[in-house]
Amino acid sequence: MSLIAMDAPPGREDCAPFVRIAGYLEQMGLNAPRIVQADPARGFLLLTDLGCRQYLDELREQPERAEQLYGDALAALQTLQEQGRRFQAELPPYDDRLLKFELSLFRDWLCGRHLGIEFSERDEADWRSSVELLIENALRQPKVFVHRDFHSRNLMVTETAGPGILDFQDAVEGPLTYDLVSLLKDCYIRWPAGQVQSWATRFHAAISEKDESAADAARFMRSFELMGVQRQLKAAGIFARLYLRDGKSGYLEDVPRTLEYVSEIAPRHRGLAFLERLIGERCLPALRSAQGRP
Repeated sequence: MSLIAMDAPPGREDCAPFVRIAGYLEQMGLNAPRIVQADPARGFLLLTDLGCRQYLDELREQPERAEQLYGDALAALQTLQEQGRRFQAELPPYDDRLLKFELSLFRDWLCGRHLGIEFSERDEADWRSSVELLIENALRQPKVFVHRDFHSRNLMVTETAGPGILDFQDAVEGPLTYDLVSLLKDCYIRWPAGQVQSWATRFHAAISEKDESAADAARFMRSFELMGVQRQLKAAGIFARLYLRDGKSGYLEDVPRTLEYVSEIAPRHRGLAFLERLIGERCLPALRSAQGRP
């Protein structure tokens, strides 16, 4: 059996959340790394190995496996939310403060620092209105155990027990649709809108069978789409920050795909007209110009 050694220097990393949440996932029966040995005081962990085959690689090379892989991931997500009820009160809240900070990453790092887009007073007012709409949508959803990065680069193809789940240390108690958006409106790989809606509808039907208080399908899909806008703006801002602050330029290639999700659904929702204009008329043209694309 192969094992993974993790070195998290205490002065720079706190491995306690990873250890705690790994324990929660194990109790839920999910396929995440198990802690074999731990020395948190010195930041050393010994973990079981889930292999090196990401969902992303498998889906790019064998797209015909998408139905099976996403079926497994949706089942794992349902387990996370159902079995996670025992633990979600122990997680930090995905609250107004955190949501607002995440949205500021798009405004400050992508628009301001990377693209040099200046906001007029009217733009600032419209931006604040957009932020309020997205935060309201997030906060009024049922609260569940949220992985927070449940996507194709953090899910591993394994021989048994569904997807291997990585990078869970930032889990929070937050909106019902957040992880579903991360999975189905992935920043690294894109599927036709009809397929995304089919998978999302299937997930809603599955959770509705066990929870009569679940929202009706139309309301659920609206929450899902608006949650996606928050997630995609946050991700685009993080990608710009990774480039400007950390010198990681590869993530810039994923920004247009990430923002195109917003452009696709914005016309269907009142309150997103400013974001539709900002992204369609200013952000995407500036990104394409910087990348030498028409």
